[in-house]
Amino acid sequence: MSSWGERYRWAKESLDGAQKTGEGVPAYTRWVNRRGARVVAAVGYASHWTPNMVTAMSAALSVTGMILLLAFPPSPMLGLPVAALLAAGYLFDSADGQLARLSGTASRTGEWIDHVVDAFRSPALHVATAVALMLHRPEHWWLALVALAYSLVTSGQFLSQILAEAFVRKAGRRQTRGGDLRSWVLLPTDPGTLTWSFVLWGWVPLFAAVYTLLALTALAHSAISLRRRHRDLLALDTSGGQE
Repeated sequence: MSSWGERYRWAKESLDGAQKTGEGVPAYTRWVNRRGARVVAAVGYASHWTPNMVTAMSAALSVTGMILLLAFPPSPMLGLPVAALLAAGYLFDSADGQLARLSGTASRTGEWIDHVVDAFRSPALHVATAVALMLHRPEHWWLALVALAYSLVTSGQFLSQILAEAFVRKAGRRQTRGGDLRSWVLLPTDPGTLTWSFVLWGWVPLFAAVYTLLALTALAHSAISLRRRHRDLLALDTSGGQE
């Protein structure tokens, strides 16, 4: 029986040599989160974790960060642990799929669970932000409205992306994502950027400025993305793609 260290080294080397292309993926996700997720997936493989266990850990980390937002008033001491927990949740979210592929346990059920958790987590962060503001900083009620609008944009964009990618794969097509420049352009839309913005939670006016800018960027990106995906799917239908 191989040792923990041997299993970890084998898993890490296997993951490093079998990564899907990151072209056009937002910069933090591409160069920070995915690389860190390989370490988590390798630890999980060596420790006999299942992908669903990693998904559960991811959800627990994110929920803990949201609970801190709700339980305590904004302060400089609170921002860092909140951001770190949210970022760790996102890190583990990227690791469950890698562990599934590495261990040969990838399944439709596991992918469904992963997507369902993401579908709840993404808007829940903004809803938690809105509630926390009304509980602890009601004078910033307008930012709570921004957060609620942000949650709607996030939810709609997530569904659009998942469905469009599924339809394109079903038709046997491959989407092109662009290169390194696109990765940097999309950095403000990166979930990792959002999670670390909560470092500023203790300085509410500064957080409000950054968070509102991220929300407006997400809205603009979603409008462009929805138009492009609608156009691409219409072209797919016209060329004989199946429903």
